[in-house]
Amino acid sequence: MARRSGPRKAHAVGFNHVALEVGDIEAALEFYGSFLEFELRGKSKRDAFIDLGDQFLALQKGRRQARDDGRHFGLVVDDKEAVRRSLKAMRVKILPGPFLDFYDPWGNRVEIVGYKNIQFTKASHVLRGMGLASLKKSPAAIRELAKKGMAPATRRRRRRAASMRAAA
Repeated sequence: MARRSGPRKAHAVGFNHVALEVGDIEAALEFYGSFLEFELRGKSKRDAFIDLGDQFLALQKGRRQARDDGRHFGLVVDDKEAVRRSLKAMRVKILPGPFLDFYDPWGNRVEIVGYKNIQFTKASHVLRGMGLASLKKSPAAIRELAKKGMAPATRRRRRRAASMRAAA
Protein backbone atom coordinates (compact mmCIF):
# COMPACT_ATOMS: atom_id res chain seq x y z
CA MET A 1 0.00 0.00 0.00
CA ALA A 2 1.43 3.35 -0.99
CA ARG A 3 2.02 5.94 1.69
CA ARG A 4 0.01 9.09 1.29
CA SER A 5 1.28 12.51 2.07
CA GLY A 6 -0.29 14.31 4.99
CA PRO A 7 -0.69 13.40 8.62
CA ARG A 8 0.35 9.93 9.73
CA LYS A 9 -2.51 7.47 9.99
CA ALA A 10 -2.77 4.66 12.51
CA HIS A 11 -2.44 1.05 11.32
CA ALA A 12 -5.37 -1.23 12.06
CA VAL A 13 -3.86 -4.09 14.06
CA GLY A 14 -6.80 -6.32 14.92
CA PHE A 15 -9.80 -6.66 17.17
CA ASN A 16 -9.83 -6.44 20.94
CA HIS A 17 -13.42 -7.64 21.18
CA VAL A 18 -16.74 -8.06 19.43
CA ALA A 19 -19.94 -7.04 21.25
CA LEU A 20 -23.21 -8.87 20.66
CA GLU A 21 -26.54 -7.67 21.93
CA VAL A 22 -28.62 -10.44 23.45
CA GLY A 23 -31.99 -10.56 25.20
CA ASP A 24 -30.80 -12.35 28.33
CA ILE A 25 -27.25 -12.79 29.66
CA GLU A 26 -27.83 -16.14 31.40
CA ALA A 27 -29.63 -17.58 28.38
CA ALA A 28 -26.83 -16.35 26.08
CA LEU A 29 -24.16 -17.95 28.29
CA GLU A 30 -26.13 -21.20 28.25
CA PHE A 31 -26.57 -21.06 24.46
CA TYR A 32 -22.91 -20.31 23.66
CA GLY A 33 -21.77 -22.73 26.37
CA SER A 34 -23.68 -25.51 24.62
CA PHE A 35 -21.09 -25.62 21.84
CA LEU A 36 -18.06 -23.72 23.17
CA GLU A 37 -15.67 -24.35 26.05
CA PHE A 38 -14.88 -20.98 27.60
CA GLU A 39 -14.01 -19.06 30.73
CA LEU A 40 -15.70 -15.85 31.75
CA ARG A 41 -13.56 -12.75 32.02
CA GLY A 42 -16.34 -11.00 33.93
CA LYS A 43 -20.09 -10.84 34.33
CA SER A 44 -22.85 -8.51 35.57
CA LYS A 45 -26.62 -8.34 35.12
CA ARG A 46 -26.16 -6.47 31.82
CA ASP A 47 -22.87 -7.89 30.45
CA ALA A 48 -20.78 -11.02 30.22
CA PHE A 49 -17.30 -11.29 28.76
CA ILE A 50 -16.21 -14.60 27.22
CA ASP A 51 -12.43 -14.88 27.31
CA LEU A 52 -10.69 -15.66 24.01
CA GLY A 53 -7.11 -15.40 25.28
CA ASP A 54 -5.97 -11.93 24.25
CA GLN A 55 -9.45 -11.02 22.95
CA PHE A 56 -12.99 -11.38 24.21
CA LEU A 57 -16.60 -11.71 23.14
CA ALA A 58 -18.84 -9.24 24.97
CA LEU A 59 -22.47 -10.19 25.47
CA GLN A 60 -24.62 -7.17 26.27
CA LYS A 61 -28.26 -7.23 27.32
CA GLY A 62 -30.58 -5.18 25.16
CA ARG A 63 -31.03 -6.48 21.61
CA ARG A 64 -33.58 -4.21 19.91
CA GLN A 65 -32.84 -4.34 16.17
CA ALA A 66 -34.05 -6.84 13.60
CA ARG A 67 -32.15 -10.05 12.87
CA ASP A 68 -28.83 -9.61 11.07
CA ASP A 69 -28.71 -10.47 7.39
CA GLY A 70 -25.28 -10.30 5.76
CA ARG A 71 -23.67 -8.66 8.79
CA HIS A 72 -21.91 -11.30 10.85
CA PHE A 73 -18.70 -12.09 12.66
CA GLY A 74 -16.39 -15.08 12.25
CA LEU A 75 -15.75 -16.93 15.50
CA VAL A 76 -12.54 -18.94 15.27
CA VAL A 77 -12.53 -22.37 16.95
CA ASP A 78 -10.11 -25.25 17.24
CA ASP A 79 -12.66 -27.83 16.02
CA LYS A 80 -15.26 -26.59 13.55
CA GLU A 81 -16.84 -30.03 13.10
CA ALA A 82 -17.42 -30.37 16.86
CA VAL A 83 -19.40 -27.12 16.69
CA ARG A 84 -21.36 -28.40 13.68
CA ARG A 85 -22.29 -31.59 15.58
CA SER A 86 -23.33 -29.59 18.67
CA LEU A 87 -25.45 -27.17 16.66
CA LYS A 88 -27.22 -30.08 14.94
CA ALA A 89 -27.87 -31.76 18.30
CA MET A 90 -29.26 -28.42 19.58
CA ARG A 91 -31.47 -28.23 16.46
CA VAL A 92 -29.96 -24.89 15.48
CA LYS A 93 -30.62 -24.22 11.79
CA ILE A 94 -27.37 -24.01 9.83
CA LEU A 95 -27.75 -21.48 7.03
CA PRO A 96 -27.36 -22.64 3.43
CA GLY A 97 -24.05 -21.97 1.74
CA PRO A 98 -20.42 -23.04 1.92
CA PHE A 99 -19.83 -21.75 5.48
CA LEU A 100 -20.95 -22.81 8.95
CA ASP A 101 -23.28 -19.87 9.61
CA PHE A 102 -26.26 -19.72 11.95
CA TYR A 103 -28.33 -17.24 13.94
CA ASP A 104 -28.21 -17.19 17.71
CA PRO A 105 -31.59 -16.86 19.47
CA TRP A 106 -31.32 -13.03 19.36
CA GLY A 107 -30.66 -12.74 15.63
CA ASN A 108 -26.88 -12.34 15.68
CA ARG A 109 -25.42 -14.08 12.64
CA VAL A 110 -22.36 -16.14 13.55
CA GLU A 111 -19.89 -17.85 11.21
CA ILE A 112 -17.78 -20.61 12.74
CA VAL A 113 -14.25 -20.70 11.32
CA GLY A 114 -11.63 -23.41 11.86
CA TYR A 115 -8.30 -22.04 13.15
CA LYS A 116 -6.00 -24.30 11.14
CA ASN A 117 -7.21 -23.17 7.70
CA ILE A 118 -7.11 -19.37 8.00
CA GLN A 119 -4.45 -16.68 8.22
CA PHE A 120 -5.54 -15.39 11.65
CA THR A 121 -2.87 -16.52 14.11
CA LYS A 122 -2.68 -16.39 17.88
CA ALA A 123 0.78 -15.87 19.35
CA SER A 124 2.26 -19.11 20.69
CA HIS A 125 2.34 -17.79 24.27
CA VAL A 126 -1.39 -16.93 24.05
CA LEU A 127 -2.25 -20.39 22.70
CA ARG A 128 -0.15 -21.93 25.49
CA GLY A 129 -2.05 -19.86 28.07
CA MET A 130 -5.34 -21.03 26.58
CA GLY A 131 -4.27 -24.69 26.81
CA LEU A 132 -4.08 -24.90 23.01
CA ALA A 133 -0.32 -25.08 22.45
CA SER A 134 -0.69 -28.01 20.04
CA LEU A 135 -2.99 -26.06 17.69
CA LYS A 136 -1.30 -25.77 14.28
CA LYS A 137 -1.91 -24.18 10.87
CA SER A 138 -2.53 -26.12 7.66
CA PRO A 139 0.13 -25.97 4.93
CA ALA A 140 -2.24 -23.84 2.80
CA ALA A 141 -2.68 -21.30 5.62
CA ILE A 142 1.10 -21.18 6.16
CA ARG A 143 1.62 -20.55 2.43
CA GLU A 144 -0.87 -17.67 2.55
CA LEU A 145 0.96 -16.21 5.54
CA ALA A 146 4.37 -16.73 3.87
CA LYS A 147 3.25 -14.69 0.84
CA LYS A 148 2.83 -11.78 3.26
CA GLY A 149 6.09 -12.47 5.10
CA MET A 150 4.14 -13.63 8.15
CA ALA A 151 4.72 -17.39 8.27
CA PRO A 152 5.17 -18.86 11.74
CA ALA A 153 8.74 -19.70 12.64
CA THR A 154 9.79 -23.28 12.00
CA ARG A 155 12.31 -25.08 14.19
CA ARG A 156 14.90 -24.61 11.46
CA ARG A 157 14.28 -20.84 11.29
CA ARG A 158 14.36 -20.56 15.09
CA ARG A 159 17.69 -22.46 15.29
CA ARG A 160 19.16 -20.29 12.54
CA ALA A 161 18.03 -17.08 14.27
CA ALA A 162 19.44 -18.32 17.59
CA SER A 163 22.82 -19.15 16.01
CA MET A 164 22.92 -15.72 14.33
CA ARG A 165 22.23 -14.02 17.68
CA ALA A 166 24.91 -16.11 19.37
CA ALA A 167 27.43 -15.22 16.66
CA ALA A 168 26.73 -11.48 17.02
